[in-house]
Amino acid sequence: MSTLTKPNHIGRKISRIRELQDMKQEALAYALGVSQQSISIMENSETIDDEKLQAIAKILGVSAEAIKNFSEEAILNNIQNNYEGSVINAGPTVNHQCSFNPLDKVVELYERLVLAEKEKVEYLEKLLKGK
Repeated sequence: MSTLTKPNHIGRKISRIRELQDMKQEALAYALGVSQQSISIMENSETIDDEKLQAIAKILGVSAEAIKNFSEEAILNNIQNNYEGSVINAGPTVNHQCSFNPLDKVVELYERLVLAEKEKVEYLEKLLKGK
């Protein structure tokens, strides 16, 4: 029986961290002073030299160790545990629902927008009558 471990694909980890930060390859490439194609090649590589990794980590605002140890499963597990923990530890009076009706807020906003448009029309009509 073989116990194969997942390869530590640094390029994929960089790609995922970059995507989580809503950063495009072009932006990372510009910050590194390389082409977008270079970033694409780098993200498809299993290994990256330490100097490049340090530079990328600095741009992404994380440590090189964070990139090496990045695990999406760990992040999802952490999010799930924090959510469940907040419900368990907060006691029975936790209310995760809105204390207002979102539809009422939309109607209120719409009414304010309509009023603002009416005021604009009145102002413009007054300007036209003045000429």
